[in-house]
Amino acid sequence: MQSGISSTDQFFLQHVINISRRALEDEGKTPFGAIVVIEGEIVGEGTSTVVKLHDPTAHAEIMALRDAGRNLQHHLFENGVMYASSEPCPMCLTACYWARLPRLVFGATTTDVAKNGFEDLQLYREVATPAAERSLDEFSPGGTWRAQAVSVLEAWAEQLPEPVQPKL
Repeated sequence: MQSGISSTDQFFLQHVINISRRALEDEGKTPFGAIVVIEGEIVGEGTSTVVKLHDPTAHAEIMALRDAGRNLQHHLFENGVMYASSEPCPMCLTACYWARLPRLVFGATTTDVAKNGFEDLQLYREVATPAAERSLDEFSPGGTWRAQAVSVLEAWAEQLPEPVQPKL
């Protein structure tokens, strides 16, 4: 092993770095690449297509998860690994948690990404800030609006085969 990583990790990290390098040649892409690997096989691959698709969520990791979902016909990857050319932004990191990935391996750090003009580090700071102090004006009127929205959530939970375990 080199630098404390396995030869498998080295292989897949090189693959995502190559994806990010190829993205430099494609108009409308930014230099990020990601893959989802299960049992040594790439099941999802993505590059950042935010600009090309006019989609602020089309980050490499999100695109790799979408590809894996299409290929495997499910949305949870509890035995998978996400390999990314750079440390994921808060949205992509959260998506890895939503997908129940147990492992994430990346090349460049968030600091490296920030030094090259991307906002990831700022966004990590923003989401760690109390809601009342964030730059995004978040508002819920409560009252009837909350009650109506909650009733839909409760109706969904009642349809589940097992009782809901609150995640408070």
